[in-house]
This record gives sequence, C-alpha cells and structure tokens, in this order.
Amino acid sequence: MELFKSTESEVRVYSRAFPVIFNRAKNAHLYTEDGKQYLDFLAGAGSLNYGHNNDILKKGLLEYIEADGVSQGLDLFTTAKHDFIEAYKKYVLDPRGLDYKMQFTGPTGTNCVEAAMKLARKVKGRTGIISFTNGFHGVTTGAVAATGNKHHRGGVGTPLGNVDFLFYDGYLGEDVDTLMIMDKVLSDSSSGVELPAAVIVEAVQGEGGLNAARAEWLKGLSDLCKKHDILLILDDIQAGNGRTGEFFSFEFAGIKPDIVTVSKSLSGYGLPMALVLFKPELDVWDPGEHNGTFRGNNMAFITARLAVETYWKDNAFANEVKAKSKVLGDALQSICDKYKGEFKVKGRGLMRGIEATHADLTGAITQRAFEKGLIIETSGPNDEVIKCLMPLTTSEDDLRLGARLLAESVDEIMQEGVSEAS
Repeated sequence: MELFKSTESEVRVYSRAFPVIFNRAKNAHLYTEDGKQYLDFLAGAGSLNYGHNNDILKKGLLEYIEADGVSQGLDLFTTAKHDFIEAYKKYVLDPRGLDYKMQFTGPTGTNCVEAAMKLARKVKGRTGIISFTNGFHGVTTGAVAATGNKHHRGGVGTPLGNVDFLFYDGYLGEDVDTLMIMDKVLSDSSSGVELPAAVIVEAVQGEGGLNAARAEWLKGLSDLCKKHDILLILDDIQAGNGRTGEFFSFEFAGIKPDIVTVSKSLSGYGLPMALVLFKPELDVWDPGEHNGTFRGNNMAFITARLAVETYWKDNAFANEVKAKSKVLGDALQSICDKYKGEFKVKGRGLMRGIEATHADLTGAITQRAFEKGLIIETSGPNDEVIKCLMPLTTSEDDLRLGARLLAESVDEIMQEGVSEAS
C-alpha cells in the first residue's frame, strides 16, 4: 500500500475511496489479497457490463492468444477486425436500421469524442460545438471543452473555447422547455451563439448526476438539429452497450444520430476500445488525417464480437436487463419513500441511483457501504448522487444484496446524523 502512495501520482481517485489491494475478480465480485470479497457496483466505471472475467469472452480471448492471433494491427485488415465488424452490423446496426461507417480511434472514450467533434467541424466548416449543462465527454483538451464540470475543466491549464453550453432537459425545472430556448438562441443572430458544427449530448448523463433525458426531448433535439443544419453527436460511451436496457441509450426516442461515440463496455472485457459511428455521407476524412497507434485492438475485437454474438443476437438479454432494472428501481424507490424529501431516484435502466438533498451525506454513505462489502461511487457536480453501475450480468440475488447493503448504509448514516443533531 505504501508503495502506491509514495510512487503513484496524486491524480489517482478510486484507490482513495477503496484503499485495499485487489488481486482477483469474477462477474460482480472483487477479491482482495487477503481474500475479502466485495460486491462491485462500479464495474470499471461502466466498462464491465458483462462482468469481470466473463467465461465466454475469456475462453475466446485465450484461444486467440494461444493461436498467435494478431495483437497489434494498426488499421490493417485482420480476421479479428473483419469478424467484429460483421457481427456488429448483423446483430446491432442492421436490426436497428442504422447505416453507419465505423472509425476505430485511439482506445479510450475521450479519443472518439475528439474524433467526432473534429469530423463534425470538417464536414460543416464551422468551429463551434454546443454541449449541455452537466455534460461529461472526457478530459483531453478538446473533449473537456465540451465537459461542464469545473473541476475537470480547471485541470487543463489553458483557456477552453469553441464550445457553448445550453440547458439539458429539466435543468431549469420540469416546466421549462429548454429546446425552445435553444431554438430561440440559434435563430437569433444577436444571441451571441454562432451556428455550431454539431451538438453533443448524452441520453443519460453519467458523471453529471444520472440526469436522464426524456424521449420527447431527445426527439425534439434531433429535429432542432435538422432544422438548423447541425450534426447531432450522441455520446453513448457510458450509457450504451445495453446499460439502459437497449443496446443504444437513444433507441427509445426513435432517433438516428448523425454520429455516435462508443467505448467503455464495447470490448466486453474491460479491454481498451473505442469506436465512432457516423452516417456514410459524413466520411470526408483523408487517409491518415486522424490516426493513432492503438486504434485497432485486435484482442478487443475478439471479446467485442463474442459479447455481441452472445448477448445481442436476440432480445433475451435486453429483457433480462429491463427486469433487473425494475428490481433496482423499486429498491431505490423504497429508500426514497422512507426518507421523503431527502433522496430521489435518478437515471434509467441499470444506470440508476439516488440523489441526496444534502450532498454531504453521500460520501459517508458510500464509505459505510464499502465497509459492508459494497463498492459504489458518487457522481454529479457536488457528488450528490450515489450511482449504481453494476455489471448487467449481476445475478438478481446479488442485485438485491447490493440494494440492501446500500439501504442499510443510508439508514445508519441518517440515524447517526439524527443522533448528532440531537
């Protein structure tokens, strides 16, 4: 432990909240060196939708390595890439009527956000991007310019520009039509907001506090972009790959974004992989104009293909996720009902949590949960939301156990708070 503290940069985050040394993991559980088991409601910040060391994906990966499969392929044609593209089209894109080209970028979510914004600017010949309040799109310089959080923006050390922020669904209250405001701003040549190349949005804002846009708002945003000749970039990095009960988080709204960014659980195994999907007419790149050494993780292609073929060949897995979403939602609602006015349920699908009226409670609650064997994090501008982000393959028993441990932690902290006040 001391070696980490003395040698690793102070920039580390999760190890501060969970200061133990892990050495093994399986599905929804992590194990420490001394054998203690933890239920994982963090899942690699949403990068392990199919659990730790998924047996099906692991078997295929081991077989590929044993056969001396290509590990580093730049953007060369490989069998692994071919088979992934074929499966993704067959089981994901084609059934949803999505005709997209695929661009494999550097291996992280922020890499594909950078590429998406760069492409939009090239297509439209405009420099501006519109993002939304509480949006999070990464922390590299271009992506963090579209990220609202002051803490992340402050770490850049240089002015951020070419991004304007408008109001996300519900930001000004349920009765305020934020799209009407946006339309007014874009229609008024004296608003001070230049016509942008693109709008970038999350259907569920993960880091921003589990704010979930309504279907009609997303549909209205898509229509508004068409009206003003703006490209719509849907950031599906955390909310995608089945997290909301559908493969893409925007499906329920019936929209087809111009550009979609995908990463995190795309590989299915926690292997770095990122992808930009965009309509064919937007493919205006010159060869090598946007590149990167690690834009073809062939090992990730293997596990990503197996994840798609195993879990998305029909609606069975999606229906399981929706059923588990109800179990989780009901459990979280019970906590909120017990402490009326103190908490409310946020999010959608298995990207759900509770928002505390008093943000200073959440740190104590998640710390108590960790002591009980539950790993769970916070999100939101003031860390006011406790976020459940467990693997989608978590058993219903473990799902109920995690909800119970969270409820117990809330009860204890609330009781201790009452005792201290008295």
